[in-house]
Amino acid sequence: MTYDSIDRNIIGLLQGDLPLVSHPFQKLAQSLNISEQEIVDRVRALQQNGMVRRWGAVLRHQKAGYSANAMVAWKVENERAEEVGRIMAEFKEISHCYLRDVPDLFEYNLFAMLHAHNDDELNELVTKVCNKTNSQNYKVIKSLKEFKKASLEYV
Repeated sequence: MTYDSIDRNIIGLLQGDLPLVSHPFQKLAQSLNISEQEIVDRVRALQQNGMVRRWGAVLRHQKAGYSANAMVAWKVENERAEEVGRIMAEFKEISHCYLRDVPDLFEYNLFAMLHAHNDDELNELVTKVCNKTNSQNYKVIKSLKEFKKASLEYV
């Protein structure tokens, strides 16, 4: 599939932050002399043709009031890693979870990013995850400051 300058502008918009308004495509539609519906139709066509695989919201955790964020590293047996990772993925407070090859000196191989409003809530969440996964060997690596959060840009 080929795409034109209008598609390129739409893709550029989807890669960035959409305005938090009821009609996020309105300003772009006006600047391109097309309707908002045409933008929606073009996004749908870009997805159907594989030019855009997915797009969605990225929560800015700090700005949304989640001030207690931490990467928690668990030591999980390799044969249980898939099962434990799937259980962790069910928690709405966990934004991502990775199984990693790690050096022998660092035995924690399953990493999950947890988000909470405060330290007490974060500690309760870690306890819930431990209980649900039956994984008690972990280290909490708290986020102190967010330096950068940006999406990849393709066009």
